[in-house]
Amino acid sequence: MNNPYDILLKPFVTEKSMLQIERENKIWFIVNEKATRNQIKKAVENISGMKVEDVNIMRDKEGKKAIVKIAKSFSAEELATKLGIF
Repeated sequence: MNNPYDILLKPFVTEKSMLQIERENKIWFIVNEKATRNQIKKAVENISGMKVEDVNIMRDKEGKKAIVKIAKSFSAEELATKLGIF
């Protein structure tokens, strides 16, 4: 899994995730079930050109989700705009 688009399947958008983009500089993705934290971090950095501070993983009935915290020197809102969320 070297292609970032095989790791990051799509952005996950809910009211809660939108608030986290604005307030906490975090963005949510639905990711491949076999992806690791490091693979997710590198994929987001490759796609966005931004530095990732932290990656949290969550699993539920919809699949595996990653909550990615973008470094303070960058903006999650800018990434969300690039991805077409806003």
